[in-house]
Amino acid sequence: MKRFSYLGLILGSFLVMSCGESNEGRPTAPGAAPYPVIEVPERTVTGYTTYPVSLEGTVSSAVRAKVPGYITAVLVDEGEQVRKGQALFRLETESLSQEAEAARANVSAAQVEVDKLKPLVEKNIISPVQLQTAEARLQQAKAGLNSITANIGYATIKSPVDGNVGAINFRQGALVSPGDPMPLTTVSDIDEVYAFFSMNESEYLNFIQNAEGESTPEKLKNMPPVELELVNGQLYPEKGEIQTVTGIVDRTTGTIGFRAEFPNPNGLLFSGNSGRIRIPKTYENVPVVPQVSTYEQQGKLNVYVVQGDTVAVLRTINERDRVNNLIVVESGLKPGEKIIAQGVARVRNGMPIQPQPVPFDSIANTLQPVFK
Repeated sequence: MKRFSYLGLILGSFLVMSCGESNEGRPTAPGAAPYPVIEVPERTVTGYTTYPVSLEGTVSSAVRAKVPGYITAVLVDEGEQVRKGQALFRLETESLSQEAEAARANVSAAQVEVDKLKPLVEKNIISPVQLQTAEARLQQAKAGLNSITANIGYATIKSPVDGNVGAINFRQGALVSPGDPMPLTTVSDIDEVYAFFSMNESEYLNFIQNAEGESTPEKLKNMPPVELELVNGQLYPEKGEIQTVTGIVDRTTGTIGFRAEFPNPNGLLFSGNSGRIRIPKTYENVPVVPQVSTYEQQGKLNVYVVQGDTVAVLRTINERDRVNNLIVVESGLKPGEKIIAQGVARVRNGMPIQPQPVPFDSIANTLQPVFK
């Protein structure tokens, strides 16, 4: 009996010691739960700041009537490519034609008067002043005729530039005039397009102060290419460049305007399109953690650092940016430290754990944080 009791005591002690060690041979506290653990890496990542944009052709010319009249013909269709000087609309010219006939009659009458007075002046029968007055009336009549003739020409409304026809706002039978607030149409050159967007004052200052260069033009020149996200969520295949900044704060919106330019070789973009511009920002050799490994509490971002290989210790970190599913750490963590990778919502400060090392990328590719 004593020999069997002695053997049982030895076996029991061995089992207790075995249960108190992790799968790596390190002792753990009894009842500690297993948690996946990752090592904080140092990586180079690129994040994007996005802003809504409106797109316009590099040349966008409003087409308006120069004389009042009824539209008798619309000679093009929306989206059609036209050349400079091509006829787009025709206006009714009947009344102008009648005015032109009357103006020609006035010119003829004035010419007859001049021809009649010339020989009389040569014979000193009348004063030269009378001839000069008649000649002035002739020039005035000719000017009136030329003005009416020009208006008849204006009745054929032509494209001011090469480009594509936009929305046609007036159709046959509509009465139009130079004072109409809405143009007949707009012709845009869309071989290249402008993307207009705005930043508030704080964003503008951060953007300019962090850019390389001394002057604003130099800073813009050193900016990396920007991307365009279309309204369907797809990225436009061509990259663009930020070219100008107004440098003036719009008092009504409190924003500062920027203009980027994108090539449009396939004509995918049109004036009036919208989207979002993506401005890249690269962080080189910085510590990063997956968002899923963090949680927020009272406005603070926290992680659980593994201390002594067996204890989870709460630590607050400061984030620099968020890139996809990663948080770029400003302070609070150093590369090489180990943190709990998942399940942080169930962890408490000082809680014993059984660390289970897992690859960083297997956690970084997780879509959503567990608790936020």
